[in-house]
Amino acid sequence: VVYLVVFHLSFVMFVWSYGKTIFTSPATPSNEFCLSKADKEQYEKEERPESQQEILRRAAKDLPIYTTTASRAIRYCDRCQLIKPDRCHHCSACDVCVLKMDHHCPWVNNCVGFSNYKFFLLFLMYSLLYCLFVAATVLQYFIKFWTNELPDTHAKFHVLFLFFVAAMFFISILSLFSYHCWLVGKNRSTIETFRAPTFRNGPDKNGFSLGCSKNLREVFGDEKKYWLLPIFTSLGDGCNFPTRLVIMDPEQLAVSSQNEPAKSSVANQSFPTRPLSESQNRLLSGDCQWVETGPEEENVKSGAKKHIIVSLES
Repeated sequence: VVYLVVFHLSFVMFVWSYGKTIFTSPATPSNEFCLSKADKEQYEKEERPESQQEILRRAAKDLPIYTTTASRAIRYCDRCQLIKPDRCHHCSACDVCVLKMDHHCPWVNNCVGFSNYKFFLLFLMYSLLYCLFVAATVLQYFIKFWTNELPDTHAKFHVLFLFFVAAMFFISILSLFSYHCWLVGKNRSTIETFRAPTFRNGPDKNGFSLGCSKNLREVFGDEKKYWLLPIFTSLGDGCNFPTRLVIMDPEQLAVSSQNEPAKSSVANQSFPTRPLSESQNRLLSGDCQWVETGPEEENVKSGAKKHIIVSLES
């Protein structure tokens, strides 16, 4: 009875996760990232890249975008005609921009991204457990086959085939699942592993990492009772993400840490504009402090650098 219950439960969860990974449509950017009709027409008329970038900068000034291309340009998709949110990439197979795109998986014939990344992880985990369960069940008959204790029937070849297939899939899936567990702990996608996102202070492969615990919650949600179920519980909207980006002058940081009155002197200053993910996301509630040396306009006039210190508790 226990054997049948475990077998059917693992099989049901495997099929459920696999189906959710396949049939969940990739999440795409919201309309706020699309250019207005006037900006789109002006962008298409311009021939100089500098003028096109100026149009994109004006359109993106109020958007929660903190990453750029390697050449410091606004990330824009000519195919979808929209400004790419952070961690968003265009999939040539699906021909859409996918939020927090990890990769296009041929095994599920779908993009793995923000909308179905949790389902993909559960699919790997339950397929891993299913292969392990099958291999462990057939192991005793496999041993009898090699010791010539198994009756000489056609079934012995079925046992041999089943054990080798389960063992081979277990080894291959184990390596893939381990790799994605490491990615979750680092809060990276497969694309970001090979090409680090570029922030205002340069490429930073750990720019979106908030610590292992918070990274895990960002994918699986706050309710642990739903972690093992193929139900969407990921935090955020996929368009903007909290970051641990630090833009500061090291000397200024040392002065700020030693001069307590300096903190009170800027207490009444206006705070810099923060993305929705940092002002509303539960991952950073109560854990994020912002300090600015002065209004941005005054810093530009005086030629001084703008210093923003973001401290995140691990």
